[in-house]
Amino acid sequence: MIKFLHRYIKLCFLIILSLILFNGCYSNSTKITELPKAKLAASKCRVIKHSLGESCIPLNPQRVIALDEVMMEVLLALDLKPIATAQPNITGSKIQKLGKKAEGIVSLGKESQPNLEKMVQLNPDLILGSYLGVEQYKLFSQIAPTVTLDYVQSAWQDDLLRIGEIIGKSTQAQKILEQYQQRVQELRTVITNKLASKKISVIRFYAGRQNTEFRTKFSFPVSLILDVGLSLPEVQNQLTNNSDQTSVLVSLERADLINADVIFVALDPGAEDAFQQYQNSQLWQKLKAVENNRVYTVDSGYWIFGNILSANVILDDIWKYLLKDI
Repeated sequence: MIKFLHRYIKLCFLIILSLILFNGCYSNSTKITELPKAKLAASKCRVIKHSLGESCIPLNPQRVIALDEVMMEVLLALDLKPIATAQPNITGSKIQKLGKKAEGIVSLGKESQPNLEKMVQLNPDLILGSYLGVEQYKLFSQIAPTVTLDYVQSAWQDDLLRIGEIIGKSTQAQKILEQYQQRVQELRTVITNKLASKKISVIRFYAGRQNTEFRTKFSFPVSLILDVGLSLPEVQNQLTNNSDQTSVLVSLERADLINADVIFVALDPGAEDAFQQYQNSQLWQKLKAVENNRVYTVDSGYWIFGNILSANVILDDIWKYLLKDI
């Protein structure tokens, strides 16, 4: 009875605090350290340093919550199925496409506001997330040891190795990365011989927005495009010199900025109308890829943000659309 009461009080505190925090009204006078805190004996955990501090995590974590699907796919690739994850706010979700591999993973709602009550009830032993704020980190750390990684799209391979280290699967992480790099080299050899001069645009359409955007050389999908020996239109390179700039907004009037031999179109859920508006335009019809029927619609759930599973899907798409008939 006492154990149940303690758990109930902890849950109430967390729910109340989360409502304050996620509504942007968090008071500095609130002492978050007064809440019950998840702790492990020093002999049963190891200290992991990250951008927001240090966390003592289990030596062999089994009940891991992934606060986003990028973390989720890395855990799945490393054969550690997370008990729960949050879905992207805008892009498509990877879960349905993963089938049985992701079966049984509990949904926490959207990344912007994961369901804290579910998180507490699931009793995780580790929480992994990207780009957590200080207050979010403090809050989640009351539930379980929490580690945050600053996801850099073009450096996703580093995150794979880092997560492998955190959960004690460094060897496996290195092995699947080597397998990926072997695939890249095989594709690069074919592309160098057949398609090296082709220019590629990767664009994205949002639901409810009139404009599109192109993904830059610093983005996740284009880092793969470059890995296999393909390249962007020069005008896109000229417009992006900041490593933090992963996309550039493009109005219909400047459709020339996405002109390329091949265009991959990543559609967010509900973005079909926005894409149709471009397709109906004379400016769109004059693009080289459109004239040559080399425009391919792909899943934004994999093509915009991701890690090793998404990377392999993109390689599959490159082979399917560009190399299959060569």
